[in-house]
Amino acid sequence: MRTTEAPHSHPTALTHEVTNQPPPLTGHDVADDAVLLEGVRREGAEWHTEELHRLGRLVGGEEAQEWADQANRHEPVLRTHDRYGHRVDEVEFHPAYHHLMDTSVGAGLAGAAWADERPGAHVARAAGFMLMTTLEPGHLCPVSMTYAVVPALRHSPDLAKTYEPLLTSRVYEAGLRAPAGKRGLLAGMGMTEKQGGTDVRANTTTAAEAADGTWRLRGHKWFTSAPMNDLFLVLAQAPGGLSCFLVPRVLPDGGRNTFRIQRLKDKLGNRANASSEPEFDDTVAWLVGAEGKGVRTIIDMVTMTRLDCVLGSAAGTRAALAQAAHHARHRAVFGAKLIDQPLMRNVIGDLSVESEAATTLALRLAGAADRAQRGDAGERAFLRLATAVGKYWVCKRQPAAVAEALECLGGNGYDEASGMPRLYREAPLNGIWEGSGNVNALDLLRALAREPESLDAFRAEIEAASGADRRLDAAWQALRGELVLTEDAPLRARRLIERAALVLQGSLLVRHAPAAVADAFCGSRLDGDRGLAFGTLAPGTDFAGLLERLPA
Repeated sequence: MRTTEAPHSHPTALTHEVTNQPPPLTGHDVADDAVLLEGVRREGAEWHTEELHRLGRLVGGEEAQEWADQANRHEPVLRTHDRYGHRVDEVEFHPAYHHLMDTSVGAGLAGAAWADERPGAHVARAAGFMLMTTLEPGHLCPVSMTYAVVPALRHSPDLAKTYEPLLTSRVYEAGLRAPAGKRGLLAGMGMTEKQGGTDVRANTTTAAEAADGTWRLRGHKWFTSAPMNDLFLVLAQAPGGLSCFLVPRVLPDGGRNTFRIQRLKDKLGNRANASSEPEFDDTVAWLVGAEGKGVRTIIDMVTMTRLDCVLGSAAGTRAALAQAAHHARHRAVFGAKLIDQPLMRNVIGDLSVESEAATTLALRLAGAADRAQRGDAGERAFLRLATAVGKYWVCKRQPAAVAEALECLGGNGYDEASGMPRLYREAPLNGIWEGSGNVNALDLLRALAREPESLDAFRAEIEAASGADRRLDAAWQALRGELVLTEDAPLRARRLIERAALVLQGSLLVRHAPAAVADAFCGSRLDGDRGLAFGTLAPGTDFAGLLERLPA
């Protein structure tokens, strides 16, 4: 007689039972995060809370996480010609990428904040940008550039009148068509060239004025992301000097502008986003701002994209922390959950301090940007110096923090299925994009030399916490002595900007974070014998207080 065995009765089947593994981190509200919500409230966008939770539930859902995975696994593909041999210079994306773009543009993360008159609109946008970064940062490159182009385009009111209503739209329309025939536009920028890189004044792309008042560009750009965007701000050498130009992919009459894509960059990370090398050859363009003032014009765009770098790095750090904390809450070793093991509590607690400092600073900058564009001169001055400080430090810390969070998962963190390798590959990007560490450190020196009001605003921000913590007071006193621009200032610029960032973060946390967080930050970053790795907080640290602040 034949019998039927139970499914797991065979001895080898026992090896396939899965135990002591965390469940997938899905089905939760990513916006259910005290640090994020408190910052949004503090910076004037509490009215956006309900919408943030809606987006947070989407970001934490299984479907959206699948979009993120697919958009990175199926990378953009360049098609230079159609089947008949005509140049088309188009990039094809996986449908998942378009789902992500539609979500972000629809949530107002592109240019919509510029058309929103409510105080805190740019803070609301920043918080949404951070949520979508935790999901998939690559697609946010074109979103960020579209947001940033608006203040630069306003240097030419006629162009702004034509394009700004479409750049501030919440409608995403893929594909190349005449701009006026679309319900929403995306913008990009083309600054660097292979022979100059950061030194844009060494650019060789030329611009010549045509009889109809437009200009014609000829040259080659080295790193132009999102080549399927509709419009680009491009730097080129005009007779009057380096100037800024608006280059549409499709001309007003529907004809294709010359925008030959030589190749797509094979990047370390940021795989969902296409970055290209375009060639201009009699390419039609419109002058933006004054001739010879190209850097001054486009710097308004660069300032806003640098803000997004800070937001993105803070969010990337927080996403890695969330994965590490989730794993530690569910994984048991040596008879106890990882989250209850003293040394792991030190590591996770230290990462949480780093993350809260980054998030708090990022949202403070977003609040300053919001108030500056509404006419607050003091906030504009603060933003000038603090953006460079935040861009340098928060972006510099992200790779180390993500690597430590990945290690919390052990071998599982090195497996692509965990999502941690993608976070790790993305981590160095914001430190490079829109100016590497050296560029921002030297920018700090320029601000100190040319715009003393920015130091006054920075000083006021720090001294708002005066007397609240002796370690912070001592660090600020030491920093003030270093802010004198001596002959060796360029040599010590990194040390200077690092200390400025830590003192600024300390001031923000002392004023706005729980005592456990502020005390741990000041004790480990501003005072004492700080270890070089995460997980070196001193005995006596309120770890329970730190772990209460962890994201879901």
